[in-house]
Order: sequence, then C-alpha cells, then structure tokens
Amino acid sequence: MNSHALRAAIHVSAILGIYLALAMLVPAFVDFYYGNNDWRVFALSAFFTGGLSLAVALATQGRPPAATSRFAFLIVNLLWATMAVAGAIPFLASSLAMDVTDAVFESVSGITTTGSTVIVGLDALPPGLLIWRSILQWAGGLGVIVLGLFILPYLNIGGVSYFKIESSDIEDRPFERLSVFATSILGVYSALTMACAIAYAAAGMSGFDAINHALTTLSTGGYSTHDASMGFYGDNLPLLWISSLFMFIGGLPFSILVLLAVRGRVDAARDPQIRVFAGYVFAFGFAVALYLRLTTDVPFSEAFAHSMFNIVSLITTTGYASQDYSLWGAFAVACAFLATFLGGCSGSTAGGIKAYRFIVLFELMANGLRRLVYPSSVQTVRYGDRVVDDDMQRATVLFIASFFVLWGIGTVLLAATGLDFMTSMTGSLTALTNVGPGLGDVIGPAGNFAPLPDLAKWVLALAMLLGRLEILTVLVIFAPVFWRR
Repeated sequence: MNSHALRAAIHVSAILGIYLALAMLVPAFVDFYYGNNDWRVFALSAFFTGGLSLAVALATQGRPPAATSRFAFLIVNLLWATMAVAGAIPFLASSLAMDVTDAVFESVSGITTTGSTVIVGLDALPPGLLIWRSILQWAGGLGVIVLGLFILPYLNIGGVSYFKIESSDIEDRPFERLSVFATSILGVYSALTMACAIAYAAAGMSGFDAINHALTTLSTGGYSTHDASMGFYGDNLPLLWISSLFMFIGGLPFSILVLLAVRGRVDAARDPQIRVFAGYVFAFGFAVALYLRLTTDVPFSEAFAHSMFNIVSLITTTGYASQDYSLWGAFAVACAFLATFLGGCSGSTAGGIKAYRFIVLFELMANGLRRLVYPSSVQTVRYGDRVVDDDMQRATVLFIASFFVLWGIGTVLLAATGLDFMTSMTGSLTALTNVGPGLGDVIGPAGNFAPLPDLAKWVLALAMLLGRLEILTVLVIFAPVFWRR
C-alpha cells in the first residue's frame, strides 16, 4: 500500500466528514424548534467536524490513484471509521455526558444499523439526539445498499449484482450510467421512507415518532424513540403490520426495487433470493404464531401480528420488539435464535448471512453429495438460471467459515469480561448479524447494553463493524500482505 493511495483515501473520508457535519445541522434545527439547548451542541459539533474535515480535505487533495481492489478495501474501512467517529461527537458533547466508550458504541450501532443502545430514558431524550440517532441509521442503511450493490461484487467477496452476473432475463446493466442507477436508488430509498412515515402517522404515531421510526425502519436499524421500542405501540396491530411490511421491503434487494419502480421490470422480482427470503419469513412467522395460539389464550390474529412483526424484525436484522419474545416459550425462543442468523437479501439494508449465500451453500452441499455417488460427474453450482462462478463460491464459503469463527472468538472475549454465557453468545451473534437485541435478562428484547463493561462494548462495536462490512472487507486490512508494496 503506497502513501499516495492512503492520502487519497483520507481525502475521500474527509469529504464524507463534511457531509456529516452538514447533517448535524438537522438535529440542531430540531432542538432549536423544540426549545432545547442541545441545539448549540449540534451546531458546535457541525462547526468542529466540518472545519476539521475541510482542513484535512485541503491538505490531502491531489490526483486520485488507480482504482484497485486494495484501494477499495482501504477506502471502505476508512469511510465507516469516519462515520463512527463523527457520529459519536454529538453524543460526547450532549447533555447526556456520555463517555467515549458509550458514545462510540451508540454511533457504531447507529451507522451499522444494529440498533443496540446504551441510552436509558429514550422517552425523555432531547429531540435532536433522537433524530440524530435515526439519521445515523438511515445514512448507514444507504451506505450498506451501495456497499452491497457496487463495492462487494467488485471486490469478489460477496453480493449479487446485476452489473456483474450475466443473465438471460435481466440485462447486465439496468442503466447505461451507474450514476443514474445510484440516483435512482437514493430516490426509491427516500420515497419509501416518506411512504413509511405517512403510513405510521395515519396508523396513530405522532409526526415526530413517525419520521424517526420511518428512518430506522427502511434502514432496518431499529432505533426507537421509546425505551419499550415498538412495544410502546404494541396494542396497535395495524401499525405492527405496517412496520412489518416496510421492514420486509428494507430486506429486499434495492436493485430489484429500482427496476420495478423506474423500469417497470416485474420479471426482476424472479430473483431466487427473494423467494427464499420470503419463504423463511413466512415459515418462521406462521410457526411461532401457531405455537402462541396453541399454548396461550391469545387470539390468532393478535398472535400472528406480533409473531410476524418480531420475526421480520429479527430476520431483517432491524431489532424492533413489540413484546419480550423470550417469554413466549422454548419453541419461540429457538425460532428467534435461528432467525438471527438468516438476514435479508444482497443489496438490501439488512445484515445477517443473507438469502443468496444459503442458496449457494445448499447448492454446494447438494453437489457434494452427488459427487459422492457419481465421483466423475461435473457439477455446476447454479443461482436460478445462472452459473455461480468460482469467486462467488469461494467468497460464500469463506464468509460463512469466518462468521462462525468470529462468533466463537467474540463469545469467548465477552465471557472474559465477566458476562454470562447467554449474554456473551447472543451478544456476539447479534453484533455480527447487526440484529441488536440478544437473549437473556441483560441484553434481551426488554434489556439494554448500558450495564456491560467498557471492554465488552468495544468488542461488540468491532463485531458490529465486521458484520456490517461483510467481515472479509475488514479482515483483509489486518493481513500483512495487504500493506506490502
């Protein structure tokens, strides 16, 4: 890695810092509107962040380097590190008087759309801080879409991109210029967020709550304005269904949503991962609802609404909770635990292992079994009607192997800080999958991450970044070969 590439990556990160400084003016205006003195905090944070970023940008400007995979790995990591640090500044300076550990944890949880929080008393929190948390998740969700659609496929470490995989029924480039496609993604993402906010307001949310929850629903982030999360509206079943719908949409590939919205390409919805994603959402949601109906006196309509809401929230890695599902019984808890692994589609705002990887993995397993019977046969791995190349097969196996290794390491590290096994295991898992709540009394659906030791919070923050950047993107920069010229 040469100094010219590092300088250019720092320059791009500084430009992002300027945009984040401008975004801080939004909560400053909100606090000023509501008469809260924290507007000065955001104004000063914007001035400090913007001034420092502008100085760094001017000091590092120059001719951009060649677009290599090594440069792409570096710039992705620096961009997300910049978001984490800049996002923490208002928390540090706010009336909450958060320390560095808690401020960084809250910021990382926001930008990675994980939804874990160390803040207690959300119902009484200044409105500017609430909207800042929501903005971090909304921006993080947009960044994840860009990462999944454009960067990961380019780096050959994951993602299903219609720019990269040839198809007989969907053209290789949905638009002639990628900039037009990127603008279309922003338009669709924004329009869906507005539609979600309007639907929330129509279902009974206040305007402020509707905007905040819309920002964190489409981004599948899960930050709420209430300590009880969506349990604050737990009796409002239509609202739970609205939230379930938009969380599900957030778990769909945005390339498909753009093709549907802009080009009217209904055929694009035949993407195999959509069928798999929808299949396991309905299967888990219906199974838990039926279990609740058989084991409690709750009407099926109410059981189905709460079951689908919480299962969709877990599978799409949103992290909302309408009830403490850890009290629903062993079967429901087991389903919730398995749902934590699944995730949405590639190119969505959701985290987790993701549906397309399960398709490739089970194809590899089926081919392996066939080779045991017919050792000389030539087996191809298919994704729908496409042949999966060796790079994607390698990336899928490498990701899943790395995922479980890191899950084990994270569990051991958290246990070493003094946490019990359930908290350690599910905390590591939900951080890597960017789900948010785990299981147990401490970090369960009704819990909070504030009681955790500082070291545990740093471990979880790193795990959240690893999971959000698809693990391999971060691990590669720790390899000595990455820094060799």
